[in-house]
Amino acid sequence: MITPAVQSLIQQLLNSKAPITYTPVGGGSINHTYRITAGKENFFCKINELAAMPDLFETERQGLELLAQQQVIRIPRVIASGQNGGHQVLILEWIEQGLQTDAFWTCFGEQLAALHHIQGKQFGLPTDNYMGSLPQSNQPAGNWTDFFIQQRLQPQVKLAVNRQLLEPAQVQQFEKLYQRLGNLFAPEPAALLHGDLWSGNFVCDASENPVLIDPAVYYGHRSIDMAMTTLFGGFGNLFYESYNYHYPLPVNYRQQWEVCNLYPLLIHLNLFGKSYLADIMHTIRRY
Repeated sequence: MITPAVQSLIQQLLNSKAPITYTPVGGGSINHTYRITAGKENFFCKINELAAMPDLFETERQGLELLAQQQVIRIPRVIASGQNGGHQVLILEWIEQGLQTDAFWTCFGEQLAALHHIQGKQFGLPTDNYMGSLPQSNQPAGNWTDFFIQQRLQPQVKLAVNRQLLEPAQVQQFEKLYQRLGNLFAPEPAALLHGDLWSGNFVCDASENPVLIDPAVYYGHRSIDMAMTTLFGGFGNLFYESYNYHYPLPVNYRQQWEVCNLYPLLIHLNLFGKSYLADIMHTIRRY
């Protein structure tokens, strides 16, 4: 992925005359990721093909900057983004990592609660973005259940049908679920969400502060973020205790979380196949 055109773009974006070195780092299955060093400065760099996911990094940049503007939780500073030679590049501040102590988890819960207290006038966002490698529509709606059905569940169900991953009878079960969602989610303000808050999308910095990365930002129900923290594990109990202290969870939060996780599970169904179908249908049958 480090083509001459990409190297030239990175040199231009950094406005650096110093030689740039590239060290591959882990960080996900979607992008090629590197620690790049220019002189004495380090940066985190993502590279992807432009044709595969147009404007992926532009929408990520917008999401990172929206989160950073709230000044309630650390977000990597966006250094630059650009496109050249059929590739797109995003350069971020390099975060030195530390230990996830009890103080870290307590701080994380408090700061995420503060983020969720930031309200939008509607559910959604003026611009669309991505959830993983799939496009995510954020067309605004006045209430959560309409938005969740129309902008989250239905598009993924339709995609799964087109890919022959869901049968007509299973789609009918989704239709029955839609009719019950209004009773499951009591009215709450639209909260500013990270949108893809699993254990791989945060880090602990050298000062033991949480840092959010790889967002899929929109204004939604806060149970979306909280649900995803449970989907693949990795969050400490103090995180949930601290969050609940600063923004008490609804009585039926566990039921809300199960239903909210249908969205990322459908994403995984469409990306990785039927191994996720059993968990999806188990939740559908429960509700």
